[in-house]
Amino acid sequence: MEDDYPHLREKQIESTQVFRGKLLDVRLDRVRLPDGGDCQREYVKHQGAVVVIAQLDDGHLLFVRQHRYPLRRTILELPAGKIDPGEKILDTGTRELLEETGHLASEWRYLGVMHPCVGYSDERIEIFLARGLRREAAPNLDRGEFLDVLSLSLADALTAVRSGEITDAKTITGLFWAEKALLGGW
Repeated sequence: MEDDYPHLREKQIESTQVFRGKLLDVRLDRVRLPDGGDCQREYVKHQGAVVVIAQLDDGHLLFVRQHRYPLRRTILELPAGKIDPGEKILDTGTRELLEETGHLASEWRYLGVMHPCVGYSDERIEIFLARGLRREAAPNLDRGEFLDVLSLSLADALTAVRSGEITDAKTITGLFWAEKALLGGW
């Protein structure tokens, strides 16, 4: 797709790493614009993540509720986590589902990818539907991670989006895909 619109492409001239942390790599690049001019682009490099739409046998979906420090509030979201270097995305989904909810799935379906912050990050979030869930263990959370596990029907989850209780982009996108995949639209 990138080659379909060469008249819009910007070319990197130089790149400077402004900050490197455990999660984020902040860059400041100078780019050549399509009209020949140049400007600066600030952005965050991110290793990517996976979100899991985990459907229980009764049709309910698994969610986690956790405090998100940048927003200074607790957020309701689908289980998700970052892709470790060299890790296959299905392995990330399997690992995160088990770590956050204690569940394994016997059936996995890849649904697609989303880019949550295209104006300032290259982050991608791969979306999976997981079925045939079985509880294997208690959640095994990362150090500094605290969350509650709960389940909602798809209808209740969509109501939570409409009411503003769910505002997380990956969860809203995941629920859009879930609605289509589970109700036969796609």
